[in-house]
Amino acid sequence: MPKMKTQRSAAKRFKRTASGKLKRRKAYKTHILTKMSPKRKRQLRRPTLLSKADTKRIERMLPNL
Repeated sequence: MPKMKTQRSAAKRFKRTASGKLKRRKAYKTHILTKMSPKRKRQLRRPTLLSKADTKRIERMLPNL
């Protein structure tokens, strides 16, 4: 049986935490930032954990991560 392949697009977007959970970057932090408050931009900088509903789907894409 061939090796399982990791979906590279998912591997670039998600990382594992030390406890094994998946973390992701927050959306809306790429352009048109002038109208956004500094507080909002600061909050978007921090990564967040993936929801339980999405975790199962993403873990299938990342068998070796």
